[in-house]
Amino acid sequence: MTDSSDRTPEYEEGSLTLVGAVALGTGVMIGAGIFALTGQMAQMTGWLFPLAFLSAALIVSFSAYSYIRISSTYPSAGGIGMYLQKAYGSTLPTAFHALLMYCSMVIAQSFLARTFGSYTLQLFDVENRSLLVPLLGVGLLLAAFLINLSANRLIEGVASVLGVIKIGGIIVFGVVGVFVADSLKMDVSSTAPQASLSGFLGATALGILAFKGFTTITNSGSELQDPHRNVGRAIMISIALCVVIYALVGFAVASNLSLQEIIKTRDYSLAAAARPALGEAAVWFTVILAMLATAGGIIASVFAVSRMLAMLTEMRLVPHRHFHMPGSIQKHTLVYTIVFGLLLTAFFDLSRIAALGIIFYLIMDIAIHWGVFRHLRHKVSARPAIPIIAILLDIVVLGGFVWVKATSDPLVLIVAAVVMALILIGEWLFLSKREALPGDDHSHTH
Repeated sequence: MTDSSDRTPEYEEGSLTLVGAVALGTGVMIGAGIFALTGQMAQMTGWLFPLAFLSAALIVSFSAYSYIRISSTYPSAGGIGMYLQKAYGSTLPTAFHALLMYCSMVIAQSFLARTFGSYTLQLFDVENRSLLVPLLGVGLLLAAFLINLSANRLIEGVASVLGVIKIGGIIVFGVVGVFVADSLKMDVSSTAPQASLSGFLGATALGILAFKGFTTITNSGSELQDPHRNVGRAIMISIALCVVIYALVGFAVASNLSLQEIIKTRDYSLAAAARPALGEAAVWFTVILAMLATAGGIIASVFAVSRMLAMLTEMRLVPHRHFHMPGSIQKHTLVYTIVFGLLLTAFFDLSRIAALGIIFYLIMDIAIHWGVFRHLRHKVSARPAIPIIAILLDIVVLGGFVWVKATSDPLVLIVAAVVMALILIGEWLFLSKREALPGDDHSHTH
C-alpha cells in the first residue's frame, strides 16, 4: 500500500465552464458516433441504421435521467465512481462496475484513435493499412497525453475550439450531403443485409456507444462552475446536439452511398460518402474534420477517465502503485490510462473495440439505475419509474447485441467474460485485503 499522500488528487474548483463541459461531452460523443459507427450499424440492421441512431437517443434520454439526478445532488470529479459508491457503499459491486466503466471509457479512446488512423489514410495511397492505422492511433494517444499533462484551462480551450470546428463542419457536411443528393432514398441491393429485430437492437446498442460520451461530463462535477445546475444542463445540451447531428449526417450518408458501399467502407464511411457528392475536395474536408473530431474526443476522454480512476484510488477501491513516478495521483492515473489505451489500439480492430465497450457500459449502466431505484431515489428526488424503464431498455438492447455477436463473433463475448471475471476476482482479493488493514475505513465525501 502506498502512502496516503500518493492518493491525493488535485482538483481546480470552478475551472470548467458550461461551454467547456459541453465541449468535453460532445467531443467524445461525436468523434465515436459519426465517423466509425455508421457503417457498423448498417452492417447489423441494413437500411434501418439511421433509425437505430434515433432509437439509441431515446434510450439514452431515459438513461441520462439517473445521472442528472445524482450529479445535481452530489457533483464530484469522481463521477460514476462516486455515484456507485453513494448507492452501494465502498463494496465489491461499486468497485466492479466502476472499473467496467473505466474500461469502457479507455476502450472509447482506442476506438477514436483507430478511427483517426482509418480516416487519415484516406488522404494517401498506401497499401499496408493494417500497420499504419494503429501506428497513427498510438501517435494521437501520445499527443493527447502531453496535452493532458497541462492545465485544465488549456485542455478546455483545445477541446472547445476543436468542438466548435467539428460541430460546424459536420453540420455543413450533413446539410450539403442531403442537398446535393438525388434523393433521400438509400440504394439497397438484393445482397444487402436484411433488417431484423435482433440486428436493429444490436445496432441500437452501438448507437448508445455514440451517445455515452455524456457520462464524461459527470467526471468534471467538482471542477465545473455551479455544478449543481450545470452538470445536468451540459448533459442535456450535449445529447440534444448529437441527436440533431447524427440524424442529419445519417441521412446524408444514406443518400450518397448504397447500403453495400456503406458497409464496405464502414471504418471511414463519411469520407466515402463525400466523394460521390462533392468530389476529392470534399474528401479532404471530411478527413481533416474527422482528424480534428477524433483528436478532440480523445483529449476530452483522457481528461475525464484519468480523473475517474484518481477518485477511485482516493476512495481506496482500486490498488495503486506510483512506480517512482513524480507528481500527483492524477498524473499517475493518466499514465495508466494512456498505456492501457495504447495496448488496445495496437491489438484490437474497430468492431471488436466497439463491442467490448458497449457490453461493459450497458452492464454498468444497469447498476447505476438499480442503485438509484433501490437506494437513492428519495435522496436525489428521482421518479422510480424512469430508472426501471431505463433498466428494461438496457436489458433488451444488450440481449439483442449479445445475440448478434454470439452468431457472428463469439470471441468478443469470450474476451468480455474473461475481463469481467478478472476484474471481479482481482477486486474481491484487493478489497478483502484492504478491509483487513487498520485505519482504512475511508469514505468518499468530496
